[in-house]
Amino acid sequence: MAENERVLSAGELVGDDAVVPFAVEVLDARGRGVQLGSMLDQILARHDYPEPVSRLLAEMIVLTVLLGTSLKFEGKFIVQTQTDGPVDLLVVDYATPSSVRAYARYDEEALQAAVEAGATSSEELLGNGTLALTVDQGSYTQRYQGIVELAGQGIESVAEAYFRQSEQIPTTVKLAVAKIARRGQNGFVESWRAGGLIAQFLPESPDRMRMPDLPGGDLPEGAEEYEEGDEFDDAWLEVRALVDTVDASELTDPEVGVERLLFRLFHERGVRVFPADKVIDDCSCSRERIGEVLSNFSAEEIEESIEDGTIKVTCEFCGTNYEFDPQELQGD
Repeated sequence: MAENERVLSAGELVGDDAVVPFAVEVLDARGRGVQLGSMLDQILARHDYPEPVSRLLAEMIVLTVLLGTSLKFEGKFIVQTQTDGPVDLLVVDYATPSSVRAYARYDEEALQAAVEAGATSSEELLGNGTLALTVDQGSYTQRYQGIVELAGQGIESVAEAYFRQSEQIPTTVKLAVAKIARRGQNGFVESWRAGGLIAQFLPESPDRMRMPDLPGGDLPEGAEEYEEGDEFDDAWLEVRALVDTVDASELTDPEVGVERLLFRLFHERGVRVFPADKVIDDCSCSRERIGEVLSNFSAEEIEESIEDGTIKVTCEFCGTNYEFDPQELQGD
């Protein structure tokens, strides 16, 4: 066993806002689990979106941190949707090693109509469009971007489809969001929580990919198609069946925790966990960075941006307001 991994016992808890990598070696499965607490609540409270929008953005934040912390790189991992639904834009940035920021854009009238019609599932709020996953390692490297079509699917389904079609990796994803009421000094206080689990089938042996529902799986020699009674390795079926038993409340309940959930699912198979990756609410905007962007504006663009003698910019991610004297920009 490597120094940084351990066999999971039933009582261990790493807590909120920490992504826990795990492996079930006998089943050739690897994955990550997370529960988000104060980090998520701070982001959503700052934006104060209508509840359906907050829930949708929370799902996207969970997915982004599960995927972003799994990548071995320095830079940004950006997940973005552009769709024709009531919530037409979601953007979540994960910047190594731990910073997360996010925002959403929505049509108030379309959202209200969806709420009145009871059409507030993630697939109904998103509608049709695209989901893009981008890895940006800085100015001197080429961006990598994967794009998958959104056509009436929820975030879980589209993530699974992306890995199955684009990466050829069988994947199962569970996401959950909850609003928790706790008793405070002045009555009950509500806060947001969310959780997620992603498991993937990554066998070294090609024999374990010889299943009818796996991408690229080969049929047994001489067989034209699978028939009832055919023998095949059911490791991935077992992983998927176990993950399917996860209830939404387990993913968000702080008394359950990621480790206890993993222990419940996989302890009979010997699940191992690795050091957790902390994530924090942290926007990368600054007056200097925004000033650099504005300095590239033409004189005409600067003139058009002036309001009451100043240029005002509000960060869409964190809501911070910046003011600039047009003279300082023209003098650059």
